[in-house]
Amino acid sequence: MSLPEVKLSDPKALRGYAHPLRMALIGLLRQQGPMTATQAAERLGESVPNCSFHLRQLAKYGLAERAPGADARERPWRATALNTSWDDVSDDPQTRAAIDELNAVQLALYIRRAEEFLARRADESTAWRAVTGFSDRPVHVTPDEMAALSARIDALLAEYDDRIVDPTKRPAGSRKVSLMHLTVLADPPPAATTAGPADTAGASAGPANIAGASPGPADTASPTDTAAGSADTAAGSTGDATDPGPAAGRPGQPGGAR
Repeated sequence: MSLPEVKLSDPKALRGYAHPLRMALIGLLRQQGPMTATQAAERLGESVPNCSFHLRQLAKYGLAERAPGADARERPWRATALNTSWDDVSDDPQTRAAIDELNAVQLALYIRRAEEFLARRADESTAWRAVTGFSDRPVHVTPDEMAALSARIDALLAEYDDRIVDPTKRPAGSRKVSLMHLTVLADPPPAATTAGPADTAGASAGPANIAGASPGPADTASPTDTAAGSADTAAGSTGDATDPGPAAGRPGQPGGAR
């Protein structure tokens, strides 16, 4: 199934989303449904005015909106989609700078979540410790091959999307696992040369990034994180953001959402 997503392209919107609390708020709304700024502040340990301000900013960029309240005094917010994505292929300097800023915030979030998981990993069962952790695997591919590989990974993960929107589809014993998909080039671009192929042997080729996100589809707190070397391909994204992320578009979800 295809999860509803918001795609950011304007530099102002990209920078507007590049804020840890805003990602956390979106993740909270995606995971737990509509809530007021007061309720969000209680769950995130933030002040009500701070959450109220950032929720209004999220609404400004199409990421959040008002939801019907139980009475005239209650003014809850809800997320407009389950994923946030953005393209990472723009040639516009302002857009590229905004994307770099957003990717940096998302990367910091991934690192923090991985560190939090590592700190509590010893408390997990043997079964979960055996299938979570960190790894990386080098591959030598062209940009087209990397795009195809990312699409295959996305298609495989999409088989579990119905469990995001329908909790009754989740089997007994299942838990939320956050796959943080990072695709990075191992070496800098080869220097231009007129010499033969031997001078460029061993250079890596491929796209720049992948995120997932993430925040990934619908969001949750205290995920079991596994980094298999994720928000939200050639797009960035983030799904849930208490886990925003991460990711459904890709770098580019990220994230991010992914």
